[in-house]
Amino acid sequence: MLAVLIPFPVPARETLRVVAWAGYADTEIVAAFERRFDADVEVTYVASDDDLWYNINSTAYDVFAVNTAELQRYIDQGLSVPIDLAHIPNHALQLPRFQELSAIPGLMRDGKLYALPYTYSEMGLIYNRKRVKAVPLSMSAMWDTDYQGRVLAFNASNHNFSLAGLLLGAKDPFQLSDAELNQAARHLVKLRRNVLTFYSTAEEAAKLFAEHDIVLIFGNYGNQQVKALRDAGADIGYIIPAEGALAWLDCWAITREANNPTLAERWINYTLEKAVSDRLIAEHGLANTVTASGDSHQDEKLIWLQPLEDPVKRKALWDRIISGDSLEAF
Repeated sequence: MLAVLIPFPVPARETLRVVAWAGYADTEIVAAFERRFDADVEVTYVASDDDLWYNINSTAYDVFAVNTAELQRYIDQGLSVPIDLAHIPNHALQLPRFQELSAIPGLMRDGKLYALPYTYSEMGLIYNRKRVKAVPLSMSAMWDTDYQGRVLAFNASNHNFSLAGLLLGAKDPFQLSDAELNQAARHLVKLRRNVLTFYSTAEEAAKLFAEHDIVLIFGNYGNQQVKALRDAGADIGYIIPAEGALAWLDCWAITREANNPTLAERWINYTLEKAVSDRLIAEHGLANTVTASGDSHQDEKLIWLQPLEDPVKRKALWDRIISGDSLEAF
């Protein structure tokens, strides 16, 4: 008599869908997580806050990296959900300045925690030591017509309007009036006319620096860019401008579309392990929230990002600037 073998179904592996910035979810980090938790990880990389907003609004993900200022949009729209800190025991490993979460603006709403800090950086000015007339002191150097076609700026609506507002003397560069937004738009048209291009990723900026006679770079990725350029042999300097540098604190947050919030919490907890967080410094030149960084500009004049008056309007204006609208159009 022949035995009939009935195959038993093999449970499907869980899948974690992550949205991150370059360096936050390296292949080795992802592979180790997959082995430990017997799960698959799908990573989508973004290059701007505008990209991030589009992705979270158009596709289902579980966990995403976002700065504290941008996080407010996601909370307002119910796109992110509170995190149970009891499920993130590695929070205890974070530096004292990140222990008191209620003291960090933007993380909490109505007594609930919406994100855990992961990495941070200022956005300084990178300059080519061999090409500058003198060491620049202000971001306004990017508008210097002596450098026309040899400047790289960042392709993002939010930071560029805040930077323009700061340089134009706005009382609050994150809360610009309609008149100030138009004034900033005209200033950014002048920047568009002076730059070689607007880059999106640190890798793209490094490639452009190597291929063109670049003098100045707006360092959106801060020390991450500085390390990448120096590792490639570039002779560069890096300054915090006199007017101060915009600075971001990126955090992990969980989406309302998370299929498995528990696995998302495990990801956040995992990235706060010392070995994982230290990789940010060793491989990418980024500070982390677990290990003190001796190459930090935290004591210099940093202007931490704050919620914006109207991100949608900034994006619409920026799209017009990029598309070639003239000064007179604003």
